[in-house]
Amino acid sequence: MRKTKLSCAIVAALTAGYLHADEGGKAKIETIEVTATKRTQSIQDVPVSVTALNGEALENLGVDNFQDYVEFLPNVVFQGTGPGQNEIYIRGAATTQSNIALSSVQALQPSVAFYLDEQPVSMSGRNLDVYATDVQRVEVLPGPQGTLFGASSQAGTVRMITNKPDHSGFSAGFDTNLGFTRGGEMSNSVEAYVNAALTDDVAVRLAVYNDDQGGWIDNTLNVPGEGGYIGSALVIDRISGGPLSDPENTPVDSPVNASLVEEDFNDASYTGARLGLSYHINEDWSLLVQHTEQALETEGVFAYDPTLEGRSSTNRFVPEENNDDFGLTTWTLEGRLKQLEIVYTGGYLDREIDSLVDYTGYTNGGLFAAYYVCNHYEAETPADERCLDPTKYYKEETSSTRLTHELRVNTPAENRWRITAGVFFDEQDIDTIGRFQLGNTDLSFFSDLQRTLVGTDGINSDGGPFESDVSFVNDVKHGADQIAVFGQLEYDITDTVTASFGARWYEIEDSYKGSTTTVDVSRRLRAFATLDPEELIAVGEDPEAIMAAVESGQLQVDLLNDDGTLTVDDTIIKASLDWKVTDDILLFASYSEGFRPPVTNRVGGGLATNQSGAFEGFRIPVYSLTDTLENYELGLKGDFLDGILRVNATAYYSEIEDLQTSRFDPTNISFLVFTDNVGDAEIKGLDADITWLATDNLVIDASFSFLDTELTRINTELDGIAAGVGAELPYSADFSGNIRARYYYELENGFTGYVNASISYTGDRLAGMNMDAYVLEDTTRLVFGTGSGLSIQDEAAVYQGVTYTDSNGEVFRGGRYVQEGYAIGNLAFGISGDEWKAELYIDNVTDRNAILYIDTQQFTPKVVTNRPRTVGVRFSYDFY
Repeated sequence: MRKTKLSCAIVAALTAGYLHADEGGKAKIETIEVTATKRTQSIQDVPVSVTALNGEALENLGVDNFQDYVEFLPNVVFQGTGPGQNEIYIRGAATTQSNIALSSVQALQPSVAFYLDEQPVSMSGRNLDVYATDVQRVEVLPGPQGTLFGASSQAGTVRMITNKPDHSGFSAGFDTNLGFTRGGEMSNSVEAYVNAALTDDVAVRLAVYNDDQGGWIDNTLNVPGEGGYIGSALVIDRISGGPLSDPENTPVDSPVNASLVEEDFNDASYTGARLGLSYHINEDWSLLVQHTEQALETEGVFAYDPTLEGRSSTNRFVPEENNDDFGLTTWTLEGRLKQLEIVYTGGYLDREIDSLVDYTGYTNGGLFAAYYVCNHYEAETPADERCLDPTKYYKEETSSTRLTHELRVNTPAENRWRITAGVFFDEQDIDTIGRFQLGNTDLSFFSDLQRTLVGTDGINSDGGPFESDVSFVNDVKHGADQIAVFGQLEYDITDTVTASFGARWYEIEDSYKGSTTTVDVSRRLRAFATLDPEELIAVGEDPEAIMAAVESGQLQVDLLNDDGTLTVDDTIIKASLDWKVTDDILLFASYSEGFRPPVTNRVGGGLATNQSGAFEGFRIPVYSLTDTLENYELGLKGDFLDGILRVNATAYYSEIEDLQTSRFDPTNISFLVFTDNVGDAEIKGLDADITWLATDNLVIDASFSFLDTELTRINTELDGIAAGVGAELPYSADFSGNIRARYYYELENGFTGYVNASISYTGDRLAGMNMDAYVLEDTTRLVFGTGSGLSIQDEAAVYQGVTYTDSNGEVFRGGRYVQEGYAIGNLAFGISGDEWKAELYIDNVTDRNAILYIDTQQFTPKVVTNRPRTVGVRFSYDFY
């Protein structure tokens, strides 16, 4: 059979590579080169699980940001409240998510590291949302990658690799996109790049982009009692502490949002540029310097209220916005010293975040309502008692910097033994000023308090709204400095069997300075570091009680320096054995370790508010401990049927010890969020990617993930509150998968037509660790007059064999919200020439409203959802 021009051409596939023709003209699947082991290797020869999509594949999938990419990675989860406000989880290693609005204050490190080229840019709760323009490839490395990539690579590493300046000559191109969302606004984007070889040794590359994403969520008029916000959920009696009344019996001022009513108010825009310069110093040495600048601006929210009609309506009472700007400069010097390859790379990240968040829901917790909104502390008679306007806000200004340096050496790849070794330095600083308007200033208590806080000069120097009503302030600085030495040795036992061993020693210093309205964080940490009785008394603690807690092991303070800095060091290892069965089949087995560094707490050492039952004597940890993940893995990578079928599969078993999580338990412990080690867990799973060149013109790609997660230990005081032993970890489905196909056909005049189709499925996932769904449903009915209608998974509410009951003697029902499974299909039809491509696409063909994330951080659930059906056109042109 004669091979057509099409079947022999290099064409992008929806796979971890592209197609090529072999010497006989037969189309085969070709692999791409990755740097998963900090050496450049074929993805099929790397003895670790790794997924990669090259730039053409990303373009074919219409991927512009990492959230789009995750849709095609069944073992990766992207959870959060909107652009720039998400966390990444891999292979089910997840616990309750940090409060996004307070993530910079908490400073809990993520379990997945995110890299832009050689620079780690991870940040708790707010992974850098880099727009995927002019990208060479994206690599995802599941499982612990700590030996080579360090802290926060506990559950995996994601790397976005950009296109570098090309010394071969001039090229340029642009991409445009125009999309129309059902029930929403129009979206449009423009991306362009230009590459120029200025001399034989100097080349530059510039990429620019602007993407305006129209909204589809409506901020509707609040109608109390019809699914809209009524008012405060519950008032607490000032004498007995019991229920005094609820919105049906106590006058309540419902919040008003008439001036903020707007359709499609959740807009987002990405604007940025990247400039790179490459200099060939001589035959052995080269220098690459790049700078990326991006501004991400969002308005509104990306979640709907399930109490309202439809799945695109919400009630918000503050003009919410999030501005997230960053500048990133990176440099890489590569060269050779005789047989050694030397790489020095570094980067400096400067990020500014300004947010205004509607915090009205904070009132929904009964104790909060009684204190911040209701006037019964001031009312002279019960007849005078009422709950006032609960509208609240949180305004944050965060400045984050990160400086890294890494020097590593590689021995020649052709040696029987090969070494990669290096030293790494990392300096992170996060400065946050967060201002809360919590108490209604019609109450004299909060009117006096805000005058004390604001003073005569005022906080609102920028003229922004609500500033004079500030009633609580966080002003904290968090620093994390790390130094590490790492190395990996590979040895070819035979021509087909290779063993490798890697290790990483690290030392991390975690410092937490500053204060809140109620806590001097710096002084408090120094007091617990020195255990000086006078200092402990000065921060409101009983020295004898603290010493007793330390001696009993209930409190740990030995990792603190005298100035309150937390210092930890350890060594982690990785070992693997791989067997090249044939030229096309690789088997491997590995053991690896990953970690997240510890975190200090603002109110560490404080005694729990509730001193009964399991909470008797409980104190908030001064700091959480390092949590570790040990992973055992068996993998297969193989090309079959003469190179037209590729199967990559990995089975793994992971154990997590001292699982870190964010905790917020104002009823029993504290009104401030803190970090704790809550227990242990184990994860069993299977990942697989399959690519089939069904015909010369049809490529089919499928991937899936099976997960079995389980808590194996839980702290005593969490029994009956958090999910118990045997329960699933949150956010990850037992099964997820997708299938994608790309069909090509020839047209006249040398043009090529194609059809892309994909279906991705995500199974049911649990929202968070706490069994509080039924409590939140009760609150939702009080606040909105109706339940949420969301699914709840019943779970046991038992502590030491005793069933929990509420104040009325009824059995307490424990359960977690279920983020129900969904399937999303996409279609695209296109025509391409030698230099251009035009495409009509339909994303979310069936217009499915998926539950991406259930946000319960303000005591009633809000549902983050996906974009409705979007129809659009794309056009690209390249100049050579």
